[in-house]
Order: sequence, then C-alpha cells, then structure tokens
Amino acid sequence: MTKFSDLHLDEKVLKAIDEAGYTAPTPIQEQAIPHALMGKDVLGIAQTGTGKTASFTLPMITILAQGRAKARMPRSLILCPTRELAAQVAENFETYGKYHKLSMALLIGGVSFKDQDKLIDRGVDVLIATPGRLLDHHERGKLMLTGVQVMVVDEADRMLDMGFIPDIERIFGLTPFTRQTLFFSATMAPEITRITETFLHNPVRVEVARQATTSETIEQAVVLHRPAGRTGADAEKRDVLRRVIEAETELTNGIIFCNRKRDVDIVAKSLKKHGMDAAAIHGDLDQSVRMKTLTGFRDGELKLLVASDVAARGLDIPNVSHVFNYDVPIHSEDYVHRIGRTGRAGRKGKAIMLCFPHEEKYLDKIEELVKKPIPRLESPLKSDKAPDPDTAETEEKPTRSRSRSRSRKTEDKPVEQTAAPVEHKAEPAEQTKQDAPEQKPAQERSRGGRGRNRNADQQQDGNRNASAERNNTNDRNTNDRQDRGNNRGRGRGGRGDDNRVVGMGDHVPAFMLREIKLPSQTRAAAKDKDEPSTDNGSEGAAA
Repeated sequence: MTKFSDLHLDEKVLKAIDEAGYTAPTPIQEQAIPHALMGKDVLGIAQTGTGKTASFTLPMITILAQGRAKARMPRSLILCPTRELAAQVAENFETYGKYHKLSMALLIGGVSFKDQDKLIDRGVDVLIATPGRLLDHHERGKLMLTGVQVMVVDEADRMLDMGFIPDIERIFGLTPFTRQTLFFSATMAPEITRITETFLHNPVRVEVARQATTSETIEQAVVLHRPAGRTGADAEKRDVLRRVIEAETELTNGIIFCNRKRDVDIVAKSLKKHGMDAAAIHGDLDQSVRMKTLTGFRDGELKLLVASDVAARGLDIPNVSHVFNYDVPIHSEDYVHRIGRTGRAGRKGKAIMLCFPHEEKYLDKIEELVKKPIPRLESPLKSDKAPDPDTAETEEKPTRSRSRSRSRKTEDKPVEQTAAPVEHKAEPAEQTKQDAPEQKPAQERSRGGRGRNRNADQQQDGNRNASAERNNTNDRNTNDRQDRGNNRGRGRGGRGDDNRVVGMGDHVPAFMLREIKLPSQTRAAAKDKDEPSTDNGSEGAAA
C-alpha cells in the first residue's frame, strides 16, 4: 500500500497531511503527484470526490518552498470556475502549507478591489482566482503574469460550460511559455481537449477511471411522476420532493440541485414554509451570504442546501448523506458532478432524482453517459390524490373565472333573445316615476350583481317619490331632470325589464334646447340680424 511518504513530498507537507488525518493517497493523487514534482504537464481525469484538489496543491507547495515572490508578479496561478471552489482551494493551501511561509491571495468577485490590491502589491506565491476577476486586475495594471511558474486549471470542463474558454485562452497568452500546466476535471469535452493540445506540452494523461463514471458507493434512483395537468405542475413537483425527503429515514443532510436560479429560491421558500431547515445558494446572491450559508451547511447548522450548479463542481463537503435532483440536468455531465457531492472518499451516499415526462429525454442521455440504467422509484403521489395547498391555490383562480364567465353568459343570453320592439312614445311623469323602482334592480341584474343592494335602491326610490308627492311641486326644471333620468335609463339598454331603447328615441333632452346666453352686444346684433332664430330660442327656453 502506497503512503504519502513514498511520493517524495516535502517533510513539512507530510507533517501537515498527517495532522489532517490522511494516511494513504487516493489513486489520482498517487499517479499525478510524482509527475507534477518532476515538472511535467499533467492532464488528470478522475471521478469527482477522489481528491483532485490535493493532487495539485501538495506538489505545488513542495515546488514553491524555495524562492520568493515579487510585487504584482505571482509565482503560481490556480483558475477555478466558481467563487466557492476558489475559496475551498484556498482552505486546502492553508491546511497543507501551514508550516511554510508561502503568501497567498484569493481574487474572486464580491470582494473589494482595494483589499485584493494590497495583497498583490506585497507579492504572492500562490494566486487563486476566477477568470473574470483575474482579468479585471490585469486590465487595471495591478497584476502581471510573466512570473508564473506553475499554472493549474481546476474543473476545466466547467470552465467550458460557463463560457470561460476565451478568457482562459487569453490568460494562457499572458503567462510564460516555460510554465508547468496542470489540468484536472471529472469529464473531458472535445473543446477542452483542443485547449490541452494547444497549451500543454507533451502532457502526462492520468485517468484513474473512465470519464463520467459514478462512484459505486452512491445508491442512485429516479422518481418518475406524471402530473395531473399543466396547471399546478410546479407545486405538485415540490410536493413530491417534500414527500421523498420525508421518506428518507437515514437523511442527515442533503443538497437539492435545481437547473434555474429562480427555482432555487422558490424551492427553498417552500421547504421552509413546511417546517424544513433549508437555505438557498446561487450566483445572484451576495458573496457574504453565499459563504455564510455554505459554512453553516458544512458545520452541520443547516440540514438542506438548495443550490444551483454553482455548488455542483469541486465543493468538498464531507458526510453529505443525500443529493436530490429537483430537475433532471440538461447536460448529462452535470449529473456526475452533482451526485458526486455525496459518497466522497469511500463513504456511502444516496442520490434521488425527480423526473417529469418532459425531462425523460435528458434522463435517457444520462443513462447513456453513465452506461447503466438508473433504478426507478414509485411516485409518492401516485396513490395519494389529496390536493396540495399550493396546487389548490394555483388552480382555484381559473375555476372561479370560468364559472363567472358562464354565469354572465347565462344572464345575458335571455335578454338578447326576448328583447321587445321599441315603442317611441312619451310617458307621463307619474307613470315613469312608478316604473323607476322596477327598472333599477333589473339594471343591476344585467350587470351580474354589481351595484348597490336591490332593497336599498327600492327604499331610496320610494322615499324620493314620496317626497315628490308631498311637496306637490310643479317646477318645470325638476320635471325636465326626471324626464332626462327616465330616458337615460331606457337609452342604455337592458334597464327596464326587456324593453331596451337604443339611443334617445323621440325625446330630445331639454339641455339641447336651452338658449345660449351671449354678451349683450352680441345678442343684440343677433336679434337684429335673425329675429326668427331668436324667437325660436326663447320658446325653447320656456318649453
């Protein structure tokens, strides 16, 4: 059995390894470390969770033990696709290099440029960065890469997925030709192979397992569920997830992966609403919030971590018992990285994936990649048809809307069929006043129940009629207003039983016959010019 002492590492590094509790190297470490110590370029391919980070941190510390960094010119560079992975690599350097006086700087987004510039100005032996922030410092003239001796690209295929390939090619062009390059990843896409052929010089390929294979210590399963309908399918899927989680008796902690960032927040909120200890982590959150959530999950203070693929690559969180895929990964390689968060370093783990009918095509690609079928589990909602609260709330609104629409059509239809011919006949004022209380409730019914209460309207109209009879007023303006109100009621249609009047009929409102009062000079001129027109206006005003 090979030991770390057989790999020709520095004595101080071996002491730090022993204090960390490691005794024997993993297969990828056993094969990659000797070639790295000899200064060769290494292309390492291994399953996630097999110790690839230590495969390059341990030889780098040994190589950099001799020498000193210059201001703004780091001696080594490690590129990582995500902030969390970069921070984890920095923790590994602090653990294994605690007996060396090597300076280190972490360049990631979400941190002040000023603080990072201070570290670079003093000179750093190890520079750990994400591609975007690294180029930002270089463009500001704060960083030069001409002194890089060792360059590492961690999770190279993830760089491809996140669109970092142009940035990586540019960074390679800023480093010296004589550098040593180490590439590590769990999968190797054709584009990554092209980059390795361009920038690596006669690399040693270290492949301890076939690409995109899953660990045998991980128990895998997929829950196939067909929702009742499109409406409420998302809420039904969250219900399935909660039931699957509750059914796992050996669950100590778990990571729930979603394809979209917005689903991460929704799922985390749903789990907390139902009394589960969950928190969200994705790229849109502030860096301090992401690190705080990740630290709480690593320390056991948080039970369920709902994450996007920002937590799928390279994060070493020990003793993760379960991984739940809320969505089937669109890229089949992501499935290998996601479930690799459990069953690490020979431990047992369990990975459960939810699959709806529209995701089955992605499931087929995953099974084709891993070269074996994933066992199926029965959906927990198959025999339980109780409506989920979220689903009921989502489906209730369209149901009410349809019933309201049907009732409106039912009330309107008889009115259209039984509309009587219109008789253009003037009615006495008293008869109109008696019909008014019956016309108003019919108006309210034609509007679907909107408006004031029928009894209140009748009482108000009755009081108005009684008051008119007691006063026995014969004022012409009052009668005009009543006539206008009655004719307006018939003019809009559907107001008085089935007799609907379109327009004003034979009645002409009094306001249209009123005299337009002009200034005295203008009125005098108009009277002299057109005497009959003025008389007609006077008669109209008196009418």
